[in-house]
Amino acid sequence: MSGSGGGGAPARPATGGEAVAAGASADWLDAVRWDAAGLVTAIAQDADSGRILMVAWMNREALAETARSGRAVYFSRSRQRLWRKGEESGHGQAVRELRLDCDGDAVLLQVGQAGGIACHTGRESCFFSRWEDGRWVVVDPVLKDPESIYK
Repeated sequence: MSGSGGGGAPARPATGGEAVAAGASADWLDAVRWDAAGLVTAIAQDADSGRILMVAWMNREALAETARSGRAVYFSRSRQRLWRKGEESGHGQAVRELRLDCDGDAVLLQVGQAGGIACHTGRESCFFSRWEDGRWVVVDPVLKDPESIYK
């Protein structure tokens, strides 16, 4: 990626995983490619099973708090505030590992999911519908009635 000399392509700034690999450390949050609203996609994955639990958003403050505390913190676009996973439901996420994708525009959180429920519908995962025969079919059961989770 030097770009100096020869007819090679000009160097471009390292971003995402490339910035990390290149040793960027001045502000680790600068390796993230934040969108125009200052957010990045955050994917929560069960650290034991590998199942994708949910997709949410993080701003700089949420990602910094997550890294510092070891607890998943997201940014709620509807409420325009930090959302500490489990603050109402008790279904928090203990972060075991954080990863940044190659483009720097998505963060993967490998988590231990409290209560085995990540979705506000009372299911293990927000991805409970599967495409079958031209339609979406609900394939995962409700583990706990949402009315009893969010009182």
